[in-house]
Amino acid sequence: MFRLGKKRSKFGAFIDEHGISQEALCQATGLNKKTLSRICNEDDASLRAITRQALIEAVRKLTGNKRVKESDFWDV
Repeated sequence: MFRLGKKRSKFGAFIDEHGISQEALCQATGLNKKTLSRICNEDDASLRAITRQALIEAVRKLTGNKRVKESDFWDV
């Protein structure tokens, strides 16, 4: 994935490293593209617990890695 010089959050960097597109996450979670872009670019984006859980479940499914957890990306 190309980042075009943008600073990415821990979550954004993770999906880039694993080749997961933001569009794939939008489809898997039902989140708005704008919301997902903010999450991928801002480390301090405030998220509801249900949103974080939806993202983690989608990442686990898309990567096949069941050991991914919320605390890998956010202070919980």
